[in-house]
Amino acid sequence: MATTTTTTIKDVNEKPHFPEQVTGMYILARALKNIGIKNVYGLVGIPITEAGYEIQGQGIKFVTFRHEQQAGMAAATEGYLTRTPGVLMTVSSLGMLNGLTATANATVNCYPMIQISGSTDPTMVDMNMGTYEQLDQFNAAKPYVKAAFRCSKAEDIPAAVNRAYRAAITGRPGGVYIDMTTPALGQVMNAADAEKLFYEPVDLYSEVAPNKASVDRAVELLTSAKRPAILLGKGAAYAQTDDNIKKLIETYNIPYLPMSMAKGLMPDDGPLSALSCRSTIMEQADVVMVVGARINWMLSFGKGKWNPATKFIQLDVEPQEIDRNVPIAAPVVGDLNLSLEAILAGLEGKKMAADPSWVTSLQAETKEKNGKFETRLADAAKLMPMNHWSALSAIKPILAANPDVVLINEGANTLDDTRDTISMELPRHRVDCATWSIMGMGMGSAIGAAVATGKSVVAIEGDSAFGFSGMDFSTICRFKLPVTVVILNNGGIYNGIGKPLDNTTDPAPTTLDIHARYDKLGDAFGARTYYVTTPDELSKALTEAISSKEPCLIDVQLAADAGKESGHIGYLNPTPLIPIEV
Repeated sequence: MATTTTTTIKDVNEKPHFPEQVTGMYILARALKNIGIKNVYGLVGIPITEAGYEIQGQGIKFVTFRHEQQAGMAAATEGYLTRTPGVLMTVSSLGMLNGLTATANATVNCYPMIQISGSTDPTMVDMNMGTYEQLDQFNAAKPYVKAAFRCSKAEDIPAAVNRAYRAAITGRPGGVYIDMTTPALGQVMNAADAEKLFYEPVDLYSEVAPNKASVDRAVELLTSAKRPAILLGKGAAYAQTDDNIKKLIETYNIPYLPMSMAKGLMPDDGPLSALSCRSTIMEQADVVMVVGARINWMLSFGKGKWNPATKFIQLDVEPQEIDRNVPIAAPVVGDLNLSLEAILAGLEGKKMAADPSWVTSLQAETKEKNGKFETRLADAAKLMPMNHWSALSAIKPILAANPDVVLINEGANTLDDTRDTISMELPRHRVDCATWSIMGMGMGSAIGAAVATGKSVVAIEGDSAFGFSGMDFSTICRFKLPVTVVILNNGGIYNGIGKPLDNTTDPAPTTLDIHARYDKLGDAFGARTYYVTTPDELSKALTEAISSKEPCLIDVQLAADAGKESGHIGYLNPTPLIPIEV
């Protein structure tokens, strides 16, 4: 018997079904979201413009800058303040190199940061075909970062992001580079297949404990000290060891000396603060515990003014930091929190051998020097036109009344004098140009601090330093951030009275413009602006600006002869500076 086959004719109106597809740019955005990234800083263009939109589509804040270097400074600052990697995204070629300066700075300063840069197809670069913005970015970045990855296809992206995150935060933090090639960004995949690429990384940061023998050695040395001191570095501030440091210092009555970005870990004006006694600590302390600081040029390499008999206890997460410039009597290598907890446990029940007169003598020296400093500020407040001390005499009480404001600080005299004048009460509320002492981090760091913390920010800038990043004040205005920029204008690098050589009519290399009106730049972008010439005017302007929680710019007019070569590193000049005309 014949079998009858029934054929069903499909509805001619039924549309064919195709699987949903996504690009590598979407996968990148999803990977960032998956690892917990909340902010991306950058400047879009070929080949990452669409990626910027995809990142916004994932609910991540994309902060667009005028210059990649400042975007990188913002990312690095977020990394320092939050212990999670700040993310920078740039275009290829020079955009990548602009950003790399900030990423290299993050690596040197131990800030966790990830730079993601679009790049040309590496096969075309390898063949030197002369393609668009041809540059071997991957190999260019390698010497300046902690780790580097190249994504040649979309399938690589989630793993690269996760591995970069882990590399940035583990051990000694630093900058990590991801070369995001055009083929990877433009690749199209089925959404279902792309979804299989994402995973939750396990145990991203594993604390490494110090060995017991090193802890016992450190405890024995500390308890035997007659004139002990604790030196705090920005690594201690980054590690958020606040409670353990407070317990160690207050329980055992040990004087402390913070480096500039560790100010506020313990109050600068606290009874055990030795901020005003730096030289005395270096010359007289017999045991110094260095917590999260490097004994580099900022500490005279542990030599020079240091007492040759001083013994160092050094707590650091990086073994290669030990014995860098001076032998370390008691190295303690490991996570700073675990190291301090172990030392505190080892100290329980033990007595300190410290001479009671050590603390009292430092307190007497502090009182005397602070009194002289206050007199200096009071005298400077009467000067017209103002110098740096005049301006800082007005700024100091206002920031003291607003301790939760994050302070950004750069310049030459502006940096040195602000560090000496402005006391910090809270940790991680001061960001400056740090280990490399570079200029040009101001606007980027101010933006990163405001975005990452939600706090009000005051950036105290020298006029020369502001020039590196001034156009990104527009970014502060565009995103309506609570940032006040204070520019101390003395018309030059160090000062505005440099005398050119006789064979030229050009300005001296150190001379800028004493008559510049930086407040007009703020007007151009819709900020609140002030031009001030007296301490009283500055006090009123800064009070209003902080209270407004709006973008503000205060142009502070100083005398052209205010300032000198600063930094206490004149020995680095191969020949003396050209004499200035006074």
